[in-house]
Parts: sequence; C-alpha cells; structure tokens
Amino acid sequence: MTLRLFDSLTRELRDFVPVVPGKAGIYICGLTTQAPPHIGHVRFAVAFDVLRRWLERGHGYDVTLIRNVTDIDDKILARSAEGGEPWYALSYRNERETTEALETLGVLPPTYEPRATGHVPEMVALMETLVAKGHAYAAADGSGDVYFDVRSWPSYGELTHQSVDDMADAEDADPRGKRDPRDFALWKGHKPAEPETASWTTPFGAGRPGWHLECSAMVRKYLGDTFDIHGGGVDLRFPHHENEIAQSRAAGLGFANYWLHNAWVTMGGEKMSKSLGNSLRVSAVVEEHRPLAVRYYLTAAHYRSTIEYHEGSIEEAATAVERIEGFLRRALPGTDTLVPDGSAGFPADFREAMDDDLGVSDALAVIHQAVRAGNTALDDGDHDDAAAIAHQVVAMADVLGVNPLDPAWSAGGSEADDLTAALDALVAERVAARGQARSARDYETADAIRDALTAAGIAVEDTAAGARWTIARSKGD
Repeated sequence: MTLRLFDSLTRELRDFVPVVPGKAGIYICGLTTQAPPHIGHVRFAVAFDVLRRWLERGHGYDVTLIRNVTDIDDKILARSAEGGEPWYALSYRNERETTEALETLGVLPPTYEPRATGHVPEMVALMETLVAKGHAYAAADGSGDVYFDVRSWPSYGELTHQSVDDMADAEDADPRGKRDPRDFALWKGHKPAEPETASWTTPFGAGRPGWHLECSAMVRKYLGDTFDIHGGGVDLRFPHHENEIAQSRAAGLGFANYWLHNAWVTMGGEKMSKSLGNSLRVSAVVEEHRPLAVRYYLTAAHYRSTIEYHEGSIEEAATAVERIEGFLRRALPGTDTLVPDGSAGFPADFREAMDDDLGVSDALAVIHQAVRAGNTALDDGDHDDAAAIAHQVVAMADVLGVNPLDPAWSAGGSEADDLTAALDALVAERVAARGQARSARDYETADAIRDALTAAGIAVEDTAAGARWTIARSKGD
C-alpha cells in the first residue's frame, strides 16, 4: 500500500509519488522568531515529524527535511525597537528557545535549517527572474520596494480557490507604489527608522526581503526546482503559500507537488496566540508536565484536526502514556531504553491507518489494543508473547514519537529524574515478579512481594490493563 496524502491543491486524496524514487523532499515553513514558542506554535513541527518518521520507517524513504527560520521580519524589527535590543540578538535568542522546545518534545532535527538572512543572494536572483519575465516590478515611488504583479499570473489563487477580485488587499507595504492593492512585496526598501544591519544591497536598492520570497528561494536551493511536499500551518495557506506558488511557478519552477497543512491548537475556540493572551510557552508547560505527555497530546489528533486545549488535556495524555509505559515495563523488565531495530514490523491495521493520510488516532488505537493484548498475555503467563508484542508497540510508538523507552526522554535529566527512573525500574521488576508468581498460582510469593512494596510506600492496584503502582500518600498528605 502506498501513502495517501491530502493534497490541498486538488482537494482529494492521492497516492504519494516522489519526484526521485526512494527519496522524499519536504519543506516546512518554520517560525518567525519574534517571540518564544508556545505549544500552539510547535504543533506544525510535531505533525511533520510524524510524517517524516513514517516515510522513513514505514516506507524506507531517504528523507531530506528542510525547516526554515524567518529571522528578519516586520514583527522582529518592531519587537526589537520596543525592547531596545538588536533585532538579530532578539531573533537568535528566540530561535535557540524554539530549537530547545522542539528537542524537548522529541522532534527530530531537520536535515538543514536555513535562516532567511543567509540566503539573500538566492532571493535577489529569483526576484530578478520575475522582473525579467514581467511578473514583478520596482515601485515607481522610489521606495525601493519590489512587488509581484498578481494579475500577470492567471493561476493566482489556485491553492485556496479564490479569484483575485475576491481577495483582500496585501497589507505588507504602503499601497501607493503598487499597481494593484493585492500585489505583494518581494522586497522592502530600507526606511530611515530601520537599523542599517537590517538592510542588504540589491540592483533595486537597499532593503530586506519580503516574507514570501524567502521561502521560495530557500526551498529551491535545497530541494530543487520541483520537490515533493510543502507543509505548514493552515493559517499559512493564504497569503503565504498562495504567494509562494505564484512567484515560484511564474519564475518557471515546478515547486511543490503536495501541500499539507496542520490545524491550530485553540483555547476557548480561538487560535492560541500572543495577541489573545492565552499562550502557553513550551518551557513553562514542560516544567509542570512530562515532555512525553505533551508530545502525546500534540500527536494524538489528526494533523488537520483542531486541538482544543483545556485544563486536564495533558493529564489525559499522561494517563495514556502511562498505560503504554506500564505494559512495556512489565513485558520487558530491566529494559530502561529501547529503540526499534526494524525486526518487529508493523501490524497491518497500523500501517493502513498511517497510510491513510497519517491517521494517528486510529494508529494509537492499534497501539492501545496491542497493550491490552500484551497485558492479558502477561496475566496468562505467556511472557514470550508479551515481549514480542512489546517490541511491536515500541516500533509503532516510535513512529509517532511517543515511545516511552526512547533514550531521548531520559537524556539530560536531573539527578531527581535519574532517581525516579531507578525507582521505576526497581518497582517495575518487583511488580513483574509478582505478576509471574500470580500466573503460577504462587500466591504466597505474590502476597509477600506486595507486602514488601506496601511497606516501602508503594501501592499496587490490579486493573483490567494489568497491575499499576503509585507512591502511597500518608493520611497527612
């Protein structure tokens, strides 16, 4: 079975066919680094991390994933002026925090992460091509702005299925220099109030790139004139991705064959954003919640489905993670970390779910079904069968980035984290030994193990999903 992806250009499911057999090129619009990331910001990276993992592990593709950094922008300059901090220092600080947040949530590093400011020559070359072909023009008002002429490209609006006359004006620059108010800026001339460091020399005058031009130039450099998949948040479909298509194809490039857009994380039905005052910074969230639980929360919904955040959202995800982890600790006692080696394979229903436009909800259901089956096998004393199921669970969970035994979740932990991990391993071994004794009807040994754990302050509860343990609270707690 081949992977079916939703193609927002044709509005239908299509079988994925790469430009180069055995390889897959993915470009993701990264964040504009004007502020630290909240959990709504990073959903895109988690969603496309799942796509990348499935292409590699489910289909054996050699994936090149480019995730850009927009490190020069109107918002960055505005924040810089407000705070009295150099724009490049502000941008770099937020870039570092974003990288740390993605690493904390188990997002694999991209093949390359280009910054916009490092690719101005490629942008100028693309802009010169568009001017030469009659699809762009320098503003006649002497501002140094260069605009894309939307009416020169008959296919403009093809991604979002709009006609030019129905579109809102492009509010990215002063409209006085535009032939049509919907023309968008490829280049923004330098303004006296802006720092000289935010300006580059071009044949059209000094200035800085427009947002849309940046991505077209960078993706071309690293993935070529035509590539496989372009992704980003649904809010980027217009105007950003619509403008990328227009300027790239008007320049004679094939550009992206597939477009995938992830939905928002919302609170109270509204997009999570700084302006709404309802953002949750990743750095703060992972102080209160286990990063693996946050990753599970962001992964569990289909990438095109909106996630509504509410009190208890991440706790629910944490409970699901604990069910998976509890089984793995029972089935593989003494195994602290484990990554799949490819030998376990994937159940047919898991593969079918993932191949149907990355159906993660159904894929997670398969994982939890396997966990229940594995716990039943343990209760019946079939430890070899349970171990085989555990390896398969690890393989499936790893594709989604929620493998509790992935070393990434324990790397760089504090001394307290190390002690917690040691306690977990010791108790898991004793709970597994108790389960083996119960299966052998050696209730005297089973009761002795339980009594020893109780004396140590560990409460053991027998559930339908297997034995679970917690640290018992005293009456004064």
